[in-house]
Amino acid sequence: MADTPALDAERDAIVGALRPVVAGIAATFGPVCEVVLHDYRHPEKSVVAVAGAVTGRSVGGAMSEIGLRMLARGDEAGDELNYLTRTKGGQLLKSSTMVLRDSTGTVFGALCVNVDVTAVQQAQAVLSGIGGGAGSGAGEASGTTTFGNDIDSVVESIVDAHQLRQSRTWVQLDRAQRLELFRSLDEHGVFAVRRAVEQVAARLGISRASAYTYLSQARAATGTAARSRTPTESAPAPAPAPDGGPA
Repeated sequence: MADTPALDAERDAIVGALRPVVAGIAATFGPVCEVVLHDYRHPEKSVVAVAGAVTGRSVGGAMSEIGLRMLARGDEAGDELNYLTRTKGGQLLKSSTMVLRDSTGTVFGALCVNVDVTAVQQAQAVLSGIGGGAGSGAGEASGTTTFGNDIDSVVESIVDAHQLRQSRTWVQLDRAQRLELFRSLDEHGVFAVRRAVEQVAARLGISRASAYTYLSQARAATGTAARSRTPTESAPAPAPAPDGGPA
């Protein structure tokens, strides 16, 4: 369903109603808690309200990797509650991401709660050691998550993490692995961000045209070719350079 002035007004009203909730939740849990309100209509500056300073977010900041993943799922996105992740600084966070929907069921934002449980984990480890236990009981974090006010740094971090998991540079990847890289980046919502294709191309050391083509072919291979174009996609790109070297 296309956006209308009435739907935009409804979404604005929902966001406005949640602004005081952000401060209220953060005040309830104290300095270890951060609450962030996102408006996904503006991915590059999705943070519209924030209370607390666990991840250093500020109003006008970009969404995180988690937000990009939600954006990629569209209206199929659901709440993700009580999951563990780590910041690049090593903080262990217990987080919940609750999607916002308008009356048509369209996902347009999220309310996120991050609680720094690093001290709790450390205390559990000490108590477990004293009591002879084998573990801290805090569970395992899902991995390091990039939180930042600059969407460019978030995108670059995701690209770098994917290359690190491959343990190979772009030049060392075969064609199937290159398509898989673009498929995975697309699945994580990277290409929902304006200028992301150009940024990914620069990070990988390939041409913009090649990046567009790899993205198009990765989507076609997974049946997502009909997905609406990202803000930077305006026309099909020419074929990529040979797989034997950088494009």
